Amino acid sequence: MIRQRRIWAALLAALLMTLGLQSISAADDTEASGAKAADQVLTWTAGNDIDKYLSAPATAVAGPATIVFENSVATGNTTGMPHTLTFVTSDPEFNNDVQLNILANPNDAQKGRYTAEVTLTPGRYFYHCTIPGHGQMQGILVVTEGSGEDTTAPEATAEVTGAQNAEGAYVGSASVAVTATDGGSGVDRIEYAIGADGAWQPYTAPVVVDQVGTHTVRYRALDKAGNVSAEQSVGFTVVAPPTDDTTAPETSATVDGEKNADGAYIDMATVTVTASDTGSGVNTIEYAIGSGAWRAYTGPVMVHQVGTHTVRYRATDKSGNAAAEKSVEFTVVSAPPQDTTPPVTGVTVAGSKNSDGAYVGSAKVTVSATDGHGSGVAGIEYSLDGGPYLAYTAPVVVDRVGRHTLAYRASDKAGNTSAPLTVSFTVVSGQVPPPPCPEFDERLTVFVGEVDSGVPNRVTNNRCRIGELIEDEKEWTSHALFLKHVKGVLDKLEKEGVVDRREHRAINTAAGQSGIGKPGQTEGYRTILDGSAESFAKWQQVGGGSFGLNPDGSITSGTTRAGLGMLWFPERKYGDFSLKLQWRDDAPGTGNANSGVFVRFPQVHDHPEETRPEWVAIKYGHEVQVFDSPTGDMYKTGSVYGFDRVGLAGAGVTQKGTWNDYEIRVVDQHYSVYRNGVLINEFDNTGGQDFTPPRSDDPGTDGRRFASGYVGLQVHGTTDVVSYRDVRIKELP
Repeated sequence: MIRQRRIWAALLAALLMTLGLQSISAADDTEASGAKAADQVLTWTAGNDIDKYLSAPATAVAGPATIVFENSVATGNTTGMPHTLTFVTSDPEFNNDVQLNILANPNDAQKGRYTAEVTLTPGRYFYHCTIPGHGQMQGILVVTEGSGEDTTAPEATAEVTGAQNAEGAYVGSASVAVTATDGGSGVDRIEYAIGADGAWQPYTAPVVVDQVGTHTVRYRALDKAGNVSAEQSVGFTVVAPPTDDTTAPETSATVDGEKNADGAYIDMATVTVTASDTGSGVNTIEYAIGSGAWRAYTGPVMVHQVGTHTVRYRATDKSGNAAAEKSVEFTVVSAPPQDTTPPVTGVTVAGSKNSDGAYVGSAKVTVSATDGHGSGVAGIEYSLDGGPYLAYTAPVVVDRVGRHTLAYRASDKAGNTSAPLTVSFTVVSGQVPPPPCPEFDERLTVFVGEVDSGVPNRVTNNRCRIGELIEDEKEWTSHALFLKHVKGVLDKLEKEGVVDRREHRAINTAAGQSGIGKPGQTEGYRTILDGSAESFAKWQQVGGGSFGLNPDGSITSGTTRAGLGMLWFPERKYGDFSLKLQWRDDAPGTGNANSGVFVRFPQVHDHPEETRPEWVAIKYGHEVQVFDSPTGDMYKTGSVYGFDRVGLAGAGVTQKGTWNDYEIRVVDQHYSVYRNGVLINEFDNTGGQDFTPPRSDDPGTDGRRFASGYVGLQVHGTTDVVSYRDVRIKELP
């Protein structure tokens, strides 16, 4: 059911490509079946299967044709799943003169049955389903001239040309030209091979053979209907031009590969043989391993077998002069056993406990690691409460009141990393008050506004991080006042040894570039989800699924019930805005979170025709995707779902369990998406969703989209678990 909903969401988010039909309509109840091209009816049907059409034509005749696409209850679709029929026009290997993209839904006004009038030309058409995850739902339609299927192979011929001597041998070289004709679907390609065992290669120009000796060139042709002509061949002899060359070629060989301290090659040695001849030219190079037979040298020889080896080599020129046999000797040894075992880690938590086992005031976490497999421990890392992994250099003191989880891992010098382990504990109030941090900022480096200073966001002497003391999210009445505040913070931190002079200048420069406090930027961000129960209660869940509030102030999806739904903020609509939040991939096992941020959708309860109010956001707004999986849906993090794709490389993937900063900036119809301060997508919304056939309920069919709307967070299911926190929004002028 989750997969079905995912496909529905993809379709309703207007994933489909632009339709390019001459005409499209509901299909008639009768179909012509005559052989004439003008009467051709080509029928595709779909059902519940998601990896194949139930029926599809394989051949057709060039000329006018009626294409029927049906995905209905009558064809076996009992789930109501939409399917498409799309002709690909971007692949040069196939015809591109028919632009066809039909969406058929058993529950639409036409009951899932459509026709289109097209004109086919000889060749091959590639078609497939455009729904994500249906990459195997595809096929090829072969179109031939005339009234029948092309079953006749092409005819191929070859001609050998060149200067010949009295015996008919070719002097110096011979050129083999191959031609082919086909009266049906047309020649697709010609292939050739040299010798009885040579591999088939594409023929693009006459084949020149200049090696002295007797040769055979085989050839064949293939047409666009897939028919292959019988293999044919031509034989001939090449002799050297008359010459007084009596000098044999010069030969040499080199041995390459990774060596150990004794000079032996580890796992493999590669022998490269070269030959040169200033007279008639090199004709052949041969090699032999040990006492084995001579073989033609065509490329570097790789020797894997452990032991001491001798590779012999020799060469001849085109006048028949043979170089004396030479050889190289070397030894191959097995690579030493690799260290594939990660370090073993351990952890201890120390501190004063109360009767409930909670640590009073603070807890000190000490992590250790050992590596008994040769390479040694390279480093230890830890992550506190799902934050980014940091280098562990000393015991971690945690004094913030609440439940905490510290994850830890270690890597050795061979690159092996241990699986993360965790330790959980609770800190209760003691003599040490909580740190007086004006903001919450656990990013790795110090950001001022949107400007990354590059300075590590380390913990200061008052237990707050540098970025938390900058207060870049506070409303400042002037830029100068903000810069004065930043300088005062940095002066104090430099005096305490928290930052050095270079870092002081870097953060101060970032503050100047941020523009915070300048006209037009004085309005601060309004926090609409701050982690409190009061803040969470202002949001409303519609549809399936749910979000639950955690003790640390974050919310996590799929905690109490399954299903696809949305948590939205109904208090106000936003026009141009900057929305900031943090999200974390908490999917269990090897899976990935699948979620998204909905923006600019109308009031979900103002559309009574929608039986499921969460679909109002899908149909009328935009979803900015959250999905770091290397497989599955083609829309990755940062994509505007159904409109603008971002691949996994562009998404800037971070490790699961790591908090990510997300900013969605919308000005007019221009969307900018930032992940961890990096711009990963820009999208200009120039029109509506591309439904086929057009839908009267699509607000974008007249070329416009909503200029304002609400915001929401998607819950996708119980396995697509995601957490959000610190949701803030600022209206832009």
